[in-house]
Amino acid sequence: MTKTIIALALAALTATAAEAKKQPESTGYPITQVPFTSVKISQGTFWGQRIKAARDVTIPLAFSKCESEGRYGNFAKAAHPSAEYDVSSFMGYPFDDTDVYKTIEGASYVLQTYPDKRLEAYIDSVLDIVAAAQEEDGYLYTARTINPAKPHKWSGKQRWVQEEELSHELYNLGHMVDAACAHYQATGSKKFLDIARRYADCVVREVGPAEGQARVVPGHQIAEMALARLYVLTGDRKYLDEAKFFLDWRGKTKVRREYSQSHRPVTGQKEAVGHAVRAGYMYAGMADVAALTGDSAYIKAIDAIWRNIVEKKMYLTGGVGARHSGEAFGSNYELPNLTAYNETCAAISMVYLNHRMFLLHGDAKYIDCLERTLYNGVISGMSADGGKFFYPNPLSADGKYGFNHDGSMERQAWFGCACCPSNLCRFIPSMPGYVYATRGDSLYVNLFAGNTATMSVGGREVTLQQQTQYPWSGDVELKVTPKKEGSFTMMVRIPGWVRGEVTPGGLYEYADSAVQEYWVAVNGKRIGGSLAKGYLPITREWKKGDVVSLHMDMTPRTVKADSRVSADRGRMAISRGPLVYCAEWADNQFDVMHFVIDAKPQFTLTDAPTLAGGVKKLAATGTLLEAVADGKLTATPRAITLIPYYAWCHRGPGRMQVWLAAGTEVMEER
Repeated sequence: MTKTIIALALAALTATAAEAKKQPESTGYPITQVPFTSVKISQGTFWGQRIKAARDVTIPLAFSKCESEGRYGNFAKAAHPSAEYDVSSFMGYPFDDTDVYKTIEGASYVLQTYPDKRLEAYIDSVLDIVAAAQEEDGYLYTARTINPAKPHKWSGKQRWVQEEELSHELYNLGHMVDAACAHYQATGSKKFLDIARRYADCVVREVGPAEGQARVVPGHQIAEMALARLYVLTGDRKYLDEAKFFLDWRGKTKVRREYSQSHRPVTGQKEAVGHAVRAGYMYAGMADVAALTGDSAYIKAIDAIWRNIVEKKMYLTGGVGARHSGEAFGSNYELPNLTAYNETCAAISMVYLNHRMFLLHGDAKYIDCLERTLYNGVISGMSADGGKFFYPNPLSADGKYGFNHDGSMERQAWFGCACCPSNLCRFIPSMPGYVYATRGDSLYVNLFAGNTATMSVGGREVTLQQQTQYPWSGDVELKVTPKKEGSFTMMVRIPGWVRGEVTPGGLYEYADSAVQEYWVAVNGKRIGGSLAKGYLPITREWKKGDVVSLHMDMTPRTVKADSRVSADRGRMAISRGPLVYCAEWADNQFDVMHFVIDAKPQFTLTDAPTLAGGVKKLAATGTLLEAVADGKLTATPRAITLIPYYAWCHRGPGRMQVWLAAGTEVMEER
């Protein structure tokens, strides 16, 4: 890959052309996602800014890192294997191939918002390099192919023998297939899809329950989701059968441990344990396979696991993974703040899981959790300009504890293990696919973001134009343009945060007694009606130009945690709408660790247009405790400035707190 081609890629993200050629087939879910190819996010909006940052900065950066960090070079070497290569000396991890796949996936998604023929051509040039590395039988894993006699130290002497430990052969397959499906949906080209299918076919032949096959399951899950997606796209049942084998054989192979959720069969698992990313991907894969096969035991298991996460193991930001050791879930209610791991990839996995739970059950509580993770746990992992990243996402920083792998305390331009930056490459541009869903003649409005979307509702083509300044404003306008006038039901989500519920199950609750009002109007006339699983149904004969308006009060609220969360006892957090707020050093000329927020604080809202692409700050009243020379404490009334959690550390590392020490009168034991 020449520097000229890289330069072309960086320049490519500015021009015109491709549009979606194919809609996905039935996924088996009762509810159908309106795909990313049907939703165009409006430029200049909250999500428009983030997709533009991914297009202008994150994806070009990732492509350039694939060049400079040897990712393309690994494929080039695999095309011409040699006994002279010492693979472990130049390949950091055997899953480095996935950085290429994930970046292509993100670029494919971004083509929908920013069509670009030159970017398509650049991706094709990368795929030429990838295809050249594929072995004759379809196997594509550069960590072995470069030098089969001496592969990467994690890879084992033969194919698959170290899969349940460290080889990541099936993890690579999963990301390849996901990326290939996205590329096909965005461009209509089968170039990548054909490569991915050849590797998938190789896996189907060589890995499975039959005599002579390798009876192993993925050491790092994601192939389950990807193979289910490939089945939906191609209709070839063998891919779904392989995905189900990967799930059904967990707890039956030689490696049985909580770390990789292989300690027992998946249908016998009731608690989220082990490596949080592996877990989230597996639970999402279980939902996909359950939807496609009707396996009710899978659904029962993931229902229980979901409740365990949301009621006992999820941070207020929607992040998961309390422990650095094993990048893992902790015990129930083990949610430390300073040492929280909360890997960015784990937050992304929770979006995948919650979205699938919604598609299964049609309940807005899953979208409430998805939204919480999206606005706090996911986008905190990427700077607003798209160029720097967090791997972990703690809820407290003391300016001393280095939470990143390298011991640093600030965002990094890249990591040696680059799973989080490349995962953000693919996830941020896919966001349009989470906005809407359909079921028969019902249209679900799940997320609030400026966009124009065209979809089929009960066999009728409907275009919806959404205008909003969400998450800064709670006002949303939906302009309806049906191709033909007729009746259908619009299901408008009324978020839990405006209905008085922080999270389902009560792990977090509002500590104040404020009441936030909301109302819905059609063509300016307010309407009533009971909520159905968190949605307000609006059934009518829709005409061109009909407008649905949603208003939600965005009152700053205080939040408390279940008393069993020891790290948060005697503390309160602040939220406004879907956003969690924090206090950091750059806005406060005192130690935020020594601030006690009033039990009933007064809030002031101000604009900060230059911070992280523009945010709204909050000031909250309280008391600053400081030691004086004689050892006594002084208590001085002060206001503390708070910013959205996702925006912290844009001005350098330093002290930060989400959970503030609180006045005692509202913090009684629950």
